[in-house]
Amino acid sequence: MKRLKEDGLELVSIRGSHHKFRKGEIVLIVPHPEKDLPTGTARAIAKQAG
Repeated sequence: MKRLKEDGLELVSIRGSHHKFRKGEIVLIVPHPEKDLPTGTARAIAKQAG
């Protein structure tokens, strides 16, 4: 999440354990787990964020 903010995405809303980020037309829904995200999930989020 910290990295998404550093890349210019802004936190729009939070519902439960999901955080919604936006940068221009890109909207990402990111789960906020109690532990670290699995590597594949983190990679997929980074790919979508550009």
